[in-house]
Amino acid sequence: MAPSRRFFVLGNWKMNVNASRIESLSRLLSEAKLDRKTEFVIGCPSCYLSYARQLLPSHVGVAAQNSYKVSRGNFSGEVSPAMVQECGADWIILGHPERRTIFGETDDLIAEKITHALSAGAKVVACVVERKEDRNDNLTEEALAAQMRTLASAVTDWSRVVLAFEALWASGTGVLATPSQVQKVLSMLRRWLRLHVGNHLAENIRIIYAGSVSAATCQELACLPDLDGFLVGSAALKPDLIHIVNARHPRPGKLPLTISHRPDQRWA
Repeated sequence: MAPSRRFFVLGNWKMNVNASRIESLSRLLSEAKLDRKTEFVIGCPSCYLSYARQLLPSHVGVAAQNSYKVSRGNFSGEVSPAMVQECGADWIILGHPERRTIFGETDDLIAEKITHALSAGAKVVACVVERKEDRNDNLTEEALAAQMRTLASAVTDWSRVVLAFEALWASGTGVLATPSQVQKVLSMLRRWLRLHVGNHLAENIRIIYAGSVSAATCQELACLPDLDGFLVGSAALKPDLIHIVNARHPRPGKLPLTISHRPDQRWA
């Protein structure tokens, strides 16, 4: 990682929290010794953005998990970047693999969302995805290049963008990507940026990795030259997240084994 690129960790709670769980997780993070050299952000469901912002430490950022491509209108169920920011969140995750695969969001729609979010003053974690079939058919570079072309056309201010690469075949599947596999794709993305956007941008943009990152794997991955942090899913609901935030500068000491919440709750 270049010295100018600050390590970045985004813990994404997805749709796995309610108010009580947010209280427990926020308490854990408030009491933890987190590496202040790492920029640390929590991805929260939109209905809890304001609540999470109130409870989380001030040095922990808050991100919405999605937003729409316009500021207002008859779009039931959607939220705009302006709404997100009014709730205290500075970041928005766009193009997440689950938005692409479950909800059918296209590259073009994601690009429109990114353009509008940046124009509204938000900061964006823009995701690109490698699917199992891309890897099996040796189409990873082609698939990512197509996503990057559309993404690059949408970005108006790269200084407010973090690029997230997700190996979808290694997310919740029990198959872990090796450090060499991760580095190869991150290098591929940085090379694409160097060729199509510019050397300065390629050297300075932060590229983070998603794909079953855990306390057991984060330190080895954090040493990769083209890796600048992590987008964390299931581990964001566990004390593992503290290890991941501190992956560049591990801290000794035993972490709590559980996060307490009321026994009548069944949140993953």
